[in-house]
Amino acid sequence: MATEKILVVDDDNNICELLRLYLEKEGYAVSLAHTGMQAIRVFTEQQPDLMLLDIMLPELDGWQVCREIRKNSDKPIIMLTAKGETFDKVLGLELGADDYITKPFEAKEVLARIKAVLRRSANSVRAEAAEEIKQVSYDNLTINLTNYELTVKGKRVDAPPKEMELLYHLASNPNRVFTRDQLLDEVWGFDYYGDSRTVDVHVKRIREKLEDVSDKWELRTVWSVGYKFETKD
Repeated sequence: MATEKILVVDDDNNICELLRLYLEKEGYAVSLAHTGMQAIRVFTEQQPDLMLLDIMLPELDGWQVCREIRKNSDKPIIMLTAKGETFDKVLGLELGADDYITKPFEAKEVLARIKAVLRRSANSVRAEAAEEIKQVSYDNLTINLTNYELTVKGKRVDAPPKEMELLYHLASNPNRVFTRDQLLDEVWGFDYYGDSRTVDVHVKRIREKLEDVSDKWELRTVWSVGYKFETKD
């Protein structure tokens, strides 16, 4: 069930209430604003995870609100408007909007767009965090992908790049099971045309380097499924 906070901004109270009912049913926490100034105030106070923003608003229009929000926040904004011209869409995106929905709309479409934008936003945050850190550590093991350094029991161990990337990917997602095809896609990339035995060979080589290193974690085979980096209490 969703837990994100959403701010709905529209001067049409019926639209606001309709979206509130639908989104709350899906588990979102919903706040409403009916003018541009109110939208900026509520956004600043509540810091929602996403804003649905109408363009035609009293006091400040949606363009101005979007511009002001973008000075201090990169939280997702989906524009809502009765206008459908390409110019309006381009302007909204240039001002920093993440998506654009033209009225009249189906509530299901709005929900689908919200989920997609929030997912992209979350992935972006995780990617940025991974880019900053690029290192995971466990008992007697450190994998630094920024410098491509593998440290086992305090000593540097040589490992080819793909072994490092595979181990880092698994260790960055402890206790999650990955199929061989998932690992091919996420480590080797979608353009890789090798078969799943490539993963098996790399896992075998990694295990040789990590044999008897620690009893607090293990690179495990999940039979008929794939592999996982299992941590133990």
